[in-house]
Amino acid sequence: MSDIATLGDGQWQWSGWLTPKGRVIALFAVLRHSAERLDLVVLDADVDALATSLRRYVFRSKVSIEVHSDIYATGRFAPPSIAQNATAAIDAAGIELDFGSPAEPRTLVMREVDTDIAHDADAQLRWRAFDIAHGLPRLDVDQREQWTPQQLSLERLRAFSVAKGCYPGQEIVARTHFLGQAKRGLAVLRSAADAAAGEDVRTGEQVLGKVVSIAGDLALAVLPLERPDAPLQIGGIDVVDTPLLDGFAR
Repeated sequence: MSDIATLGDGQWQWSGWLTPKGRVIALFAVLRHSAERLDLVVLDADVDALATSLRRYVFRSKVSIEVHSDIYATGRFAPPSIAQNATAAIDAAGIELDFGSPAEPRTLVMREVDTDIAHDADAQLRWRAFDIAHGLPRLDVDQREQWTPQQLSLERLRAFSVAKGCYPGQEIVARTHFLGQAKRGLAVLRSAADAAAGEDVRTGEQVLGKVVSIAGDLALAVLPLERPDAPLQIGGIDVVDTPLLDGFAR
């Protein structure tokens, strides 16, 4: 759903795959190695199902889509050694991506060799909380095919295009954009430690929206862009509407 023709060699951007009705199935980073190779770094979706869907649109015999289960990803909360913003570092050792913001640097490294780094549950939760605080939805199975890119505020990450050629769901995305019909977007709600994806967000007895992703005491929810200045609750617990952070667009 993004315009990959604008990428130069070694550059990456956010993108995704939609249903014909314009609902988000998967979110991923698209990295261009060269004119002959693109990598998709898939966040949460079933990569085999995604590859199968993409293969339906392959019309040239020289194009192949492969799932690489032999690539190992590790992350650290530290600045990249070489990569910067949308420019990756690619060499024989692997791929380094700048997966952070100016205020909170992070690095994602992918290699074909398992570095045997132990999983750190606290660090993984902090990683997911960063994504949510910056408006990158982490879509569990029951939240896929539910939301349009505009409802997920993905224009903030420059993750979709309304000007490129046709793609599944493009008509819905473009119509919503050009007719100004986007009425809902993302909000970060704090102190939602017991929230679950799919739960209602209410003000009093009125349902305003639903939770999309959670991480610790943070919840990412789709809410009306224009809503009453009134207390919000999830599961009867008051939550605080917190501004989305910038610095993660590519």
